[in-house]
Amino acid sequence: MMALGLFVFMLDTVPYQQLQQQLKWRLPSNSRVGQRPAYQFVGPDEETVTLSGVLMPEITGGDTALSLLRLMADQGLSWPLIEGTGNIYGFYVVESMDTTRCDFFSDGKARRIEFTITLKRADSSLIDTLGAITRGVLELIQ
Repeated sequence: MMALGLFVFMLDTVPYQQLQQQLKWRLPSNSRVGQRPAYQFVGPDEETVTLSGVLMPEITGGDTALSLLRLMADQGLSWPLIEGTGNIYGFYVVESMDTTRCDFFSDGKARRIEFTITLKRADSSLIDTLGAITRGVLELIQ
């Protein structure tokens, strides 16, 4: 489905059911007398990707996979986000992770875990991302 660094989103780990991408651009305004404000494009703004879905630990991934994502977030590093189709989104940090556990077994383990993971883009451009990935591959080869 998708990879964040070395973490692969798939049925056995964290299969998301929804991917939402939010792109923004900065357009500050300048007030003018008797006219509408004038806007100036000053570049791209924040970019976020939100993955959400439901885990059924009997069938899909569960607490272990979510714990691994939490460890990645605790490091505060940016990771390449690459779709299974080969589409490179850029480098992202884990900004937040929300989980809701319900439908419990008798030992307290959840049968159903609803999750939302928010990723925030940390690189400046896709060209920088491709350069960083290329450098990383070249370092592995040498």
